[in-house]
Amino acid sequence: MADEYNLIEKAIIMDSARMKRALSRLASEIVEENQGAKDLYLVGIRRRGVPLAERLFNKIEQLEGEKPLYGIIDITLYRDDLSTVGANPIVNKTELATDIEDKNIILVDDVLYTGRTIRAALDQLMDFGRPRKVKLAVLIDRGREHRELPIQADFVGRLVPTKQTEIIKVMLKEFDDREAVGIYEIPNQ
Repeated sequence: MADEYNLIEKAIIMDSARMKRALSRLASEIVEENQGAKDLYLVGIRRRGVPLAERLFNKIEQLEGEKPLYGIIDITLYRDDLSTVGANPIVNKTELATDIEDKNIILVDDVLYTGRTIRAALDQLMDFGRPRKVKLAVLIDRGREHRELPIQADFVGRLVPTKQTEIIKVMLKEFDDREAVGIYEIPNQ
Protein backbone atom coordinates (compact mmCIF):
# COMPACT_ATOMS: atom_id res chain seq x y z
CA MET A 1 0.00 0.00 0.00
CA ALA A 2 2.73 2.48 0.89
CA ASP A 3 4.36 2.17 -2.52
CA GLU A 4 1.06 2.00 -4.42
CA TYR A 5 -0.04 5.42 -3.18
CA ASN A 6 3.39 7.02 -2.64
CA LEU A 7 2.74 7.29 1.07
CA ILE A 8 5.46 8.65 3.32
CA GLU A 9 6.45 6.41 6.23
CA LYS A 10 6.32 8.43 9.45
CA ALA A 11 6.89 5.73 12.05
CA ILE A 12 6.82 2.00 12.68
CA ILE A 13 4.77 1.68 15.86
CA MET A 14 4.78 -2.11 16.21
CA ASP A 15 7.31 -4.68 15.12
CA SER A 16 6.70 -8.43 14.99
CA ALA A 17 7.47 -8.95 18.69
CA ARG A 18 5.11 -6.16 19.78
CA MET A 19 2.36 -7.54 17.56
CA LYS A 20 2.78 -10.99 19.13
CA ARG A 21 2.61 -9.53 22.64
CA ALA A 22 -0.50 -7.50 21.77
CA LEU A 23 -2.22 -10.58 20.32
CA SER A 24 -1.28 -12.65 23.38
CA ARG A 25 -2.81 -9.99 25.62
CA LEU A 26 -5.94 -9.82 23.45
CA ALA A 27 -6.32 -13.61 23.60
CA SER A 28 -6.02 -13.55 27.39
CA GLU A 29 -8.57 -10.74 27.71
CA ILE A 30 -11.01 -12.55 25.40
CA VAL A 31 -10.71 -15.81 27.34
CA GLU A 32 -11.03 -14.00 30.67
CA GLU A 33 -14.18 -12.14 29.63
CA ASN A 34 -15.70 -15.26 28.05
CA GLN A 35 -14.68 -17.42 31.04
CA GLY A 36 -12.93 -19.92 28.78
CA ALA A 37 -13.37 -20.99 25.17
CA LYS A 38 -16.89 -22.44 25.51
CA ASP A 39 -19.28 -21.05 22.87
CA LEU A 40 -16.51 -18.69 21.70
CA TYR A 41 -16.57 -18.06 17.94
CA LEU A 42 -13.76 -16.00 16.38
CA VAL A 43 -14.78 -14.45 13.05
CA GLY A 44 -12.07 -12.77 10.96
CA ILE A 45 -13.06 -9.99 8.57
CA ARG A 46 -11.39 -10.42 5.19
CA ARG A 47 -8.47 -9.46 4.49
CA ARG A 48 -6.16 -8.72 7.39
CA GLY A 49 -8.67 -9.65 10.08
CA VAL A 50 -8.43 -13.28 8.94
CA PRO A 51 -4.77 -14.00 9.81
CA LEU A 52 -5.19 -12.02 13.05
CA ALA A 53 -8.19 -14.19 13.97
CA GLU A 54 -6.15 -17.31 13.14
CA ARG A 55 -3.38 -16.14 15.46
CA LEU A 56 -5.88 -15.43 18.24
CA PHE A 57 -7.42 -18.87 17.65
CA ASN A 58 -4.00 -20.52 18.15
CA LYS A 59 -3.21 -18.46 21.26
CA ILE A 60 -6.59 -19.24 22.82
CA GLU A 61 -6.12 -22.95 22.09
CA GLN A 62 -2.70 -22.79 23.82
CA LEU A 63 -4.17 -20.97 26.82
CA GLU A 64 -7.27 -23.11 27.27
CA GLY A 65 -6.33 -26.46 25.73
CA GLU A 66 -9.61 -26.12 23.85
CA LYS A 67 -10.26 -24.75 20.36
CA PRO A 68 -12.73 -21.93 19.94
CA LEU A 69 -14.91 -21.96 16.84
CA TYR A 70 -13.52 -20.10 13.84
CA GLY A 71 -14.96 -18.47 10.74
CA ILE A 72 -14.34 -15.88 8.04
CA ILE A 73 -16.62 -13.24 6.56
CA ASP A 74 -16.26 -11.14 3.45
CA ILE A 75 -18.16 -7.86 3.74
CA THR A 76 -17.74 -6.71 0.12
CA LEU A 77 -21.44 -6.84 -0.78
CA TYR A 78 -22.43 -5.29 2.56
CA ARG A 79 -20.35 -2.13 2.15
CA ASP A 80 -22.20 1.19 2.03
CA ASP A 81 -19.69 2.46 -0.54
CA LEU A 82 -20.03 -0.46 -2.94
CA SER A 83 -20.66 1.88 -5.87
CA THR A 84 -17.17 3.37 -5.39
CA VAL A 85 -15.51 -0.05 -5.32
CA GLY A 86 -16.16 -0.67 -9.02
CA ALA A 87 -18.58 -2.35 -11.38
CA ASN A 88 -17.32 -5.87 -10.67
CA PRO A 89 -16.13 -6.08 -7.06
CA ILE A 90 -14.15 -9.17 -6.08
CA VAL A 91 -16.20 -11.14 -3.58
CA ASN A 92 -14.47 -13.82 -1.55
CA LYS A 93 -16.13 -16.66 0.26
CA THR A 94 -17.69 -16.28 3.68
CA GLU A 95 -16.86 -19.37 5.70
CA LEU A 96 -19.00 -19.93 8.77
CA ALA A 97 -18.98 -23.72 9.02
CA THR A 98 -20.75 -23.76 12.37
CA ASP A 99 -24.03 -22.09 13.25
CA ILE A 100 -23.55 -18.74 15.04
CA GLU A 101 -26.85 -19.06 16.91
CA ASP A 102 -26.35 -18.42 20.66
CA LYS A 103 -22.55 -18.16 20.30
CA ASN A 104 -20.24 -15.49 21.71
CA ILE A 105 -18.85 -13.94 18.54
CA ILE A 106 -15.58 -12.04 18.50
CA LEU A 107 -15.28 -10.09 15.25
CA VAL A 108 -11.60 -9.59 14.46
CA ASP A 109 -10.15 -6.85 12.26
CA ASP A 110 -6.82 -5.10 11.89
CA VAL A 111 -7.77 -1.41 12.23
CA LEU A 112 -10.85 0.33 13.59
CA TYR A 113 -11.28 3.70 11.89
CA THR A 114 -14.74 5.02 10.90
CA GLY A 115 -16.70 1.96 12.05
CA ARG A 116 -18.20 1.34 8.60
CA THR A 117 -16.38 -1.97 8.05
CA ILE A 118 -17.69 -3.25 11.37
CA ARG A 119 -21.24 -2.12 10.55
CA ALA A 120 -21.04 -4.10 7.31
CA ALA A 121 -19.68 -7.12 9.18
CA LEU A 122 -22.53 -6.94 11.71
CA ASP A 123 -25.10 -6.71 8.90
CA GLN A 124 -23.70 -9.81 7.24
CA LEU A 125 -23.31 -11.70 10.51
CA MET A 126 -26.98 -11.17 11.40
CA ASP A 127 -27.96 -12.74 8.08
CA PHE A 128 -26.50 -15.99 9.48
CA GLY A 129 -28.42 -16.05 12.76
CA ARG A 130 -28.67 -14.51 16.19
CA PRO A 131 -25.54 -14.83 18.31
CA ARG A 132 -25.73 -14.53 22.11
CA LYS A 133 -23.41 -11.51 21.89
CA VAL A 134 -20.93 -9.91 19.51
CA LYS A 135 -17.70 -8.24 20.64
CA LEU A 136 -15.01 -6.56 18.56
CA ALA A 137 -11.26 -7.19 18.74
CA VAL A 138 -8.87 -5.00 16.75
CA LEU A 139 -5.12 -4.76 16.64
CA ILE A 140 -5.23 -0.96 16.19
CA ASP A 141 -7.92 1.55 17.18
CA ARG A 142 -7.36 4.94 15.50
CA GLY A 143 -9.49 6.77 18.07
CA ARG A 144 -13.09 7.87 18.45
CA GLU A 145 -12.60 11.21 16.72
CA HIS A 146 -12.65 9.37 13.36
CA ARG A 147 -15.85 7.38 14.05
CA GLU A 148 -18.76 7.93 11.74
CA LEU A 149 -20.91 5.33 13.51
CA PRO A 150 -21.42 4.51 17.21
CA ILE A 151 -19.03 1.55 17.20
CA GLN A 152 -16.18 0.83 19.59
CA ALA A 153 -13.80 -2.07 20.13
CA ASP A 154 -14.07 -4.29 23.20
CA PHE A 155 -10.52 -5.60 22.85
CA VAL A 156 -7.76 -3.30 21.54
CA GLY A 157 -4.15 -4.18 20.85
CA ARG A 158 -3.13 -0.54 20.77
CA LEU A 159 -4.86 2.83 20.62
CA VAL A 160 -3.15 5.08 18.07
CA PRO A 161 -4.79 8.51 17.66
CA THR A 162 -4.12 9.74 14.12
CA LYS A 163 -4.75 12.70 11.84
CA GLN A 164 -7.04 12.50 8.80
CA THR A 165 -3.96 12.71 6.56
CA GLU A 166 -2.42 9.62 8.12
CA ILE A 167 -2.95 5.97 7.31
CA ILE A 168 -2.26 3.01 9.56
CA LYS A 169 -0.89 0.03 7.67
CA VAL A 170 -0.85 -3.39 9.30
CA MET A 171 1.69 -5.51 7.45
CA LEU A 172 1.39 -9.27 7.87
CA LYS A 173 3.55 -12.03 6.42
CA GLU A 174 0.46 -13.50 4.76
CA PHE A 175 0.16 -10.43 2.50
CA ASP A 176 3.32 -8.33 2.85
CA ASP A 177 7.06 -8.78 2.98
CA ARG A 178 7.23 -7.92 6.68
CA GLU A 179 5.43 -7.96 10.03
CA ALA A 180 4.89 -4.47 11.36
CA VAL A 181 2.40 -1.68 11.92
CA GLY A 182 3.28 1.72 10.49
CA ILE A 183 1.90 5.22 10.32
CA TYR A 184 2.06 6.72 6.84
CA GLU A 185 1.36 10.26 5.67
CA ILE A 186 -0.57 11.04 2.52
CA PRO A 187 1.66 13.46 0.57
CA ASN A 188 0.52 17.01 -0.21
CA GLN A 189 -2.22 17.05 2.43
